[in-house]
Amino acid sequence: MPAPRKDSEQLPPLPAPLVSRILYRSGACIVVNKLKGEAVEGAGAGMTNLPHELAALSGAKEEFPAAVHRLDVPVTGCALFALTKPALSFLNAAFAGKGGVSVEKFYWAIIEKPEHALPESGKLVHWIETDSGKNKSFAHNKDAPGRKKASLRYRITGEGRNYLFVTVELLSGRHHQIRSQFAALGLHIKGDLKYGAKRSEKDGGIRLHARSLAFPNPLNKGEKITVTADPPEMDNLWEAFTPQSSAENSTTALPMISLSLSLRENAGKG
Repeated sequence: MPAPRKDSEQLPPLPAPLVSRILYRSGACIVVNKLKGEAVEGAGAGMTNLPHELAALSGAKEEFPAAVHRLDVPVTGCALFALTKPALSFLNAAFAGKGGVSVEKFYWAIIEKPEHALPESGKLVHWIETDSGKNKSFAHNKDAPGRKKASLRYRITGEGRNYLFVTVELLSGRHHQIRSQFAALGLHIKGDLKYGAKRSEKDGGIRLHARSLAFPNPLNKGEKITVTADPPEMDNLWEAFTPQSSAENSTTALPMISLSLSLRENAGKG
């Protein structure tokens, strides 16, 4: 894993074990490779309060770190937090597509192989409705009151006996967006019982990983920060997923690769 980047100001050292998961750090923001079971905000019973742990390390004020790139509790990967009010305002605007700056969000997903054929790549557009009581979202083909437009691009980058390996570029940021949009097509992320998976994963995780994140630097608006995270609990199934291409963060240029995974898939079942 690459060493944490630092800006010119002197920052207090980060103790282990969280230090090994810090992907980027400055006086304005911090990116961590989130584990399953960690909550980026609103931690409930049985969840690890990631902002609380980061606050102890960063020396931020009481209301910070504040989540910018919000990942679901069972999801792993790049999670971005602002450390100051100006940084939070700037980053929230960037993620909302304001100010003429862009953000890039790529995910890896391992989905149960469907019975029906799935195009190798495509763009999904839905209107998402969220049931806060059930903490679940539903993707619809038409707009209606209370629904929000959601879009993503995907590309199948590998295939095994039981699973498809999919790279996703998230073009918007809705509640449970990837999970609900895939479910609307009859596609289920491995371990995601809430959205129709056949069986759970150990410790309640799902095979959805925020692989990379690129966003403008709050301290230097002309600079883009790019971070990449390996799955924090690498196993045979994740190793089999890893795209055999230097252009992995692409939903338009990735080659289709065929993998023989009967043994690896059996080893990776949770």
